[in-house]
Amino acid sequence: MSEAATHSATAPVARPELLASLDPLLREWLPRQRWFAGKGRPVTGFSLVSATELLPSDSPVGLLHLLVRTHQPLTPALGALSHPSDCYQLLIGVREALPPRLAPALIGHLEDGPLAGRTVYEALHDARPADALLEALRTRADLGELRFERASGQEIGSDLVPRLVTSEQSNSSVVYGDTFILKLLRRIVPGINPDLELPLALAQAGCARVPAPTAWISAELGGETYTLGVLQPFVRGASDGWELALRELAKGGDFGAEARALGRATAEVHLALARALPTVTLGHAQMKPLVDGMTQRLEAAAQAVPALRPYAPGLRTAFEALADLAAEGRTWTAQRVHGDLHLGQCLRSPSGEWSLIDFEGEPSKPLAERRMPHPPARDIAGMLRSFDYAAHTHRPLVPGWADTCRAAYCSGYAEASGLDPRTDPVLLRAYETDKAVYEVLYEARHRPDWLPVPLAAVRRLAADATTP
Repeated sequence: MSEAATHSATAPVARPELLASLDPLLREWLPRQRWFAGKGRPVTGFSLVSATELLPSDSPVGLLHLLVRTHQPLTPALGALSHPSDCYQLLIGVREALPPRLAPALIGHLEDGPLAGRTVYEALHDARPADALLEALRTRADLGELRFERASGQEIGSDLVPRLVTSEQSNSSVVYGDTFILKLLRRIVPGINPDLELPLALAQAGCARVPAPTAWISAELGGETYTLGVLQPFVRGASDGWELALRELAKGGDFGAEARALGRATAEVHLALARALPTVTLGHAQMKPLVDGMTQRLEAAAQAVPALRPYAPGLRTAFEALADLAAEGRTWTAQRVHGDLHLGQCLRSPSGEWSLIDFEGEPSKPLAERRMPHPPARDIAGMLRSFDYAAHTHRPLVPGWADTCRAAYCSGYAEASGLDPRTDPVLLRAYETDKAVYEVLYEARHRPDWLPVPLAAVRRLAADATTP
């Protein structure tokens, strides 16, 4: 993406003073957002990448669409030396003053610049700007570098009341009349995002386990395409798998049948992805960088988290065993996978059908890495770890709950795919170990009280060289 400002609208958006006037407000507001990835490092400046006026800023309610690149020090040791960092999608509402209902959305009051005297705020809290986004998708609008596209044969009704989903983490979502949900990606990178790419491929493959994209927003910048948002059908009355599992735990219910059904759903998605997109064979040469990456992540995590160090030798055997199998001539089939599968990425409809959502992968990883093929065991390991997490949220701990769910999930997967993940224990253990190591590092940094959960798994995985 070019560092030069790319302006796509008339005054005041196209005037360079706009970003200068927003700068002090954004430095305070942006780091407080849950989706901001640069926490812990000061923001030293911004570059305007793209600016589009979606609603006139001199009207009672204005809407500015900005792509803004932050500048942050690479490391604290570099002090004020700042380098371009992440690019964020911002939707800025503009009003004379905010009504009380929009007070939580306040970014600040502009004292100078082209919008001097106006108030700016997070626009997604406001119905009028949210309506403007849906209308642009409905009409397939082209605004500057922004492209609002709609799938062939898909219709979008009008007069759908918007509401902001408040539980988002790495992105933002707006539900329209319990009919559609628009997911807006916050950290923007070049290339098609898997959260659009994979559901489109699955829709073309006839897989009903993933809501098919109805429409999407993209930007054309510097000869590259950037995915900005995806509109999909909203599953009314659905419960996500995490909430459902915790509910069953709380009332002493059995989650085994649901875990089995979820295993079948996962297998159906994997089979459809393998039909729709190329698969590759991983032999010794291909497995070496994969195993080396797992080992390097373990070493880095052990350096950062002292509690992990006693288990590192045992954990390393999981990766060594996989490398040994590859050296002996064993091969594996790799394909596109979900990449960040856990109970919270699964929805059960009121009719009992499971769907998989949020195919973005781990947002902290580069897009090219998120689009790499992996054995399906990567997704399976993520779900097995999620059952373990759910079990540990309940007190007292219910003995055997997670083990029952893990077994049922694998059995359901085998029913739909013809292949039981447990028949390749070395591969599954390596992926589950890699996931548990990631969890240890995450919890140590962000939720120290949760650290015992992955450490319990680490103890089991370090002690067991063959059984997942």
